[in-house]
Amino acid sequence: MSTHKVAAWSHAEEFITPSDHVEDAQRRAEELGVGAVGNGVGSFLSALAAAIGAKAVMEVGTGAGVSGLWLLGGMPSDGILTTIDLEVEHQHAAREAFAAAGVAHQRTRVIAGRALEVLPRMTDGAYDLVVVDADKEEYPLYVEQATRLLRAGGTLALSWTDQESDPAIRDPETRALRDVGRALRDDARFIVSLLPIGDGLLLAVKR
Repeated sequence: MSTHKVAAWSHAEEFITPSDHVEDAQRRAEELGVGAVGNGVGSFLSALAAAIGAKAVMEVGTGAGVSGLWLLGGMPSDGILTTIDLEVEHQHAAREAFAAAGVAHQRTRVIAGRALEVLPRMTDGAYDLVVVDADKEEYPLYVEQATRLLRAGGTLALSWTDQESDPAIRDPETRALRDVGRALRDDARFIVSLLPIGDGLLLAVKR
């Protein structure tokens, strides 16, 4: 990769300055030892939510609320974010982050539990956007659920890893990503793109 491409990637990652509330949530995520999206991915998710007018968003992997704040920032004022996480402590931090940012409590549904047990109870075709940042070995199961949950024209966003591009890396997580990527790319129900922001973000738009 040329030095210009590296510089351009770095510039894109820092092009949008996060709000003070997002920065506070990022610090809280560090304290909890939980991953959080960077500014590049976060600002893209916000722009994506705005572009598709996402009123109903499903998030798998609440963390400390960083990605949730970015998403809410791009959603219309009557949009509702449903976010699922197994760790109650993380969700408590997310609720605090949403409240500090002035997000009305009725705009978020924060659900504690294993996502693969919660998602089957959600309504078919009811979501404009599904964002997954969770156990990557379980991505095939999340894609199966997202396919059911998304409306026609809805978008699936999967947090990726830059290790997937290295054929020498063959751990279970990376193999799962490769399988999911190929399956979605070859699935006529979706239009797919893999974006080089953050560690990578795979988008699949349901036809």
